[in-house]
Amino acid sequence: MGFEPTFESILQYECPQWFRDAKFGIWSHWGPQSVPMYGDWYARHMYVQDSAQYLYHVRHYGHPSTFGYKDICALWKAECFDPEELMRLYKRAGARYFVGQAMHHDHFFNYASKLNRFNSVQVGPKKDICGLWKAAATREGLPFGLTEHLGATFSWWRTNKWCDTHGPYAGVPYDGNDPRYRDFYLDNYEHVVPGENRADTGAHPWYTANAGFRKYWLEVVKEVVDLYEPDLLYSDGPLPFGDHGASPQGAPAFAHGLQAVAHLYNTSARKHGRNQAVYNQKDRRPEIYRVGVLDIEKSQLPGINPEPWQTDTCIGNWFYDVRQKFKQPAHVIEMLIDIVAKNGCMLLNILQKPDGSIDAESRYLLEELAGWFPVCGEAIHGTRPWRQYGEGDSRVVIEGFKEEKATWNNSDFRFTTRGQTLYAFMLKAPENRIAVLKSLGETDRVLSVRLLGAGECEFRQAFGVLTVKLPSALPTSYTNALAIQLA
Repeated sequence: MGFEPTFESILQYECPQWFRDAKFGIWSHWGPQSVPMYGDWYARHMYVQDSAQYLYHVRHYGHPSTFGYKDICALWKAECFDPEELMRLYKRAGARYFVGQAMHHDHFFNYASKLNRFNSVQVGPKKDICGLWKAAATREGLPFGLTEHLGATFSWWRTNKWCDTHGPYAGVPYDGNDPRYRDFYLDNYEHVVPGENRADTGAHPWYTANAGFRKYWLEVVKEVVDLYEPDLLYSDGPLPFGDHGASPQGAPAFAHGLQAVAHLYNTSARKHGRNQAVYNQKDRRPEIYRVGVLDIEKSQLPGINPEPWQTDTCIGNWFYDVRQKFKQPAHVIEMLIDIVAKNGCMLLNILQKPDGSIDAESRYLLEELAGWFPVCGEAIHGTRPWRQYGEGDSRVVIEGFKEEKATWNNSDFRFTTRGQTLYAFMLKAPENRIAVLKSLGETDRVLSVRLLGAGECEFRQAFGVLTVKLPSALPTSYTNALAIQLA
């Protein structure tokens, strides 16, 4: 029996085993907005006079009245794109699923769409980016996902209808007003507020009430699912088309989203015999997020969630940005450990340059992960949370879009389990090489302790405290883990 497009039916969803086991995925958040190498939301802000991206665009390409985003799309060539080489590297770096981007808010599609002529097969690269990614993931045995960011596009991209308010092009409409490209730039004048072009206030609905666009969104998502049968589909926002706070009792507001999710799950069930697909959205209320798997952008949860969830994050900006500092390997590893201990997965965006290659910093990060996972991956992949996620004095800061590296001390541990093995990650290795854990109860009888990558360790258990003697040389310069065998 298939899923119906209702909350009653879809809330029967169960997360598939592959996602519970995967823990770490890599994302390619990549498209024409990578071309300027000047950060996220370029397609929006290049039409906001005096913004950093507008100024860069005017001085590098020309004015958006004469050289607009459609012209940026034509410059994207992806001439060095080698998905097979990248996928091998991503798998070696510990990824157990891969996610590509079907389209961003810019309304450019990374596949051969019959619904939008501005796509990567007809414009720019002349390649089916999604199809190439899927073939590479399948070859490496990795579940394949896609992200759609289209739901917000209609109101998000109202800036292309503006014009400058001062200077040599004052009053000259941007190219989003050109009727020859209205299908691409969208007929979204209903979201254009007079005078708003003086500043991009961001005061707009994430999801439009426009019935025609909502219908189009559903047709596009069904096209993506039918073409690629993804193992994971991610919507950038809450379940369409209910903004955060919309009541599930007002089910008509979510009708298009529920139809899309039901179509995803039923497509997977026809292929596999039962649903094996994951759907991500960002409304944290259980009565909403349990239609699939909760996603939290660039943040996480404070404790163990009973259902699997996901953090999506990036090593720098969402699109390649020459101004951005990248996360270092230790920071990424510590984030991953903290997330997995709380029953989460990490989806990490590895930035690609416009030609499809990754730079030396990104490759260094991946190679460091490829060295760490053979040592500690046993305590990540296929594990489950323990009765508590950790012990110690330090916590990550949980505040939207803030991911500062935590300052750990030798009291800080994070736990995962597999069977009768308790894994304890030492977020700061003790300088005296004596690890002291205080979370085991008197009934948690320890049979043996291994340091992953090294071997058996001497230990003592008394009065609820486990003391482990570590070797002077640890197997990895990043976070190390103990495997504690319980009776």
